[in-house]
Amino acid sequence: MTDQSSHADRRFATTLARGLSVLRAFRPSDDGLSNAEIAERTGLPKSTVSRLTFTLQSLGYLTHGRLRDRYRPGPALLALGNVAGASISFIDICAPIMQRLADETGTLALLAMRDTNKVLLAKTFRPVDRSSIWLEVGHRLPFRGTSSGHCLIGATSEDALPELVSEVDGDRGLDLAIAREIRADSRDQMFARGFVITEPAQYFSGNIHAVSTPFQPRDIGGPVVFTCGALPVDLPVERMETEVGPALRVAVKELEQRLGMPPSPLPG
Repeated sequence: MTDQSSHADRRFATTLARGLSVLRAFRPSDDGLSNAEIAERTGLPKSTVSRLTFTLQSLGYLTHGRLRDRYRPGPALLALGNVAGASISFIDICAPIMQRLADETGTLALLAMRDTNKVLLAKTFRPVDRSSIWLEVGHRLPFRGTSSGHCLIGATSEDALPELVSEVDGDRGLDLAIAREIRADSRDQMFARGFVITEPAQYFSGNIHAVSTPFQPRDIGGPVVFTCGALPVDLPVERMETEVGPALRVAVKELEQRLGMPPSPLPG
């Protein structure tokens, strides 16, 4: 997580940041990406993207099988991802818990975290033998208008909230006053029932209903959230309130117990 002031710091390596933005452009459903597609997703000039993809390919972070072929994640990136996953203790432990939750509720269960100005889906758990909504690992959602985003705002300390808002830079009209309203409402829901449901009229996408609850891992600096989502017809508000939300909270409590952690506290 970075803020705008860090970009102006003389220690900030802009070229490295741009190279990482290229790697973050890839999604599991992609059949490779061209330089033009990477430029569109990152907002970088195509000439800059061409230099970065050449360098990343040379280092093994991207592959490029033949002339005019598309770039794909390479073996060095796979190894780096495996190291990262192994070093974050709760990832492996949460997998069977969240998969069981997805199967029992028929929803897409997911792990989301802040990625600069968006909410990044880091893991997804699809129900077995059922269709689920289209969201996938690597997808980035807005903070405003998503249960995951509102839950993350609610789990953010008051002191850290201005930095989050400055990073989001007005996306979907999110300013500090609105962020404080979202934070207050989310925290009220967390204290009252342990999960957050965004009012469907505020959703950025009308074809998704979702419920979220926060989790504060020991080995990550900020909060993450676990979410269950589905089509509105499969997950009406009443079902979120009476069935799926409570089941999600129980699943996260089980994760905390397995890790020997107390319930995740909300920051002041």
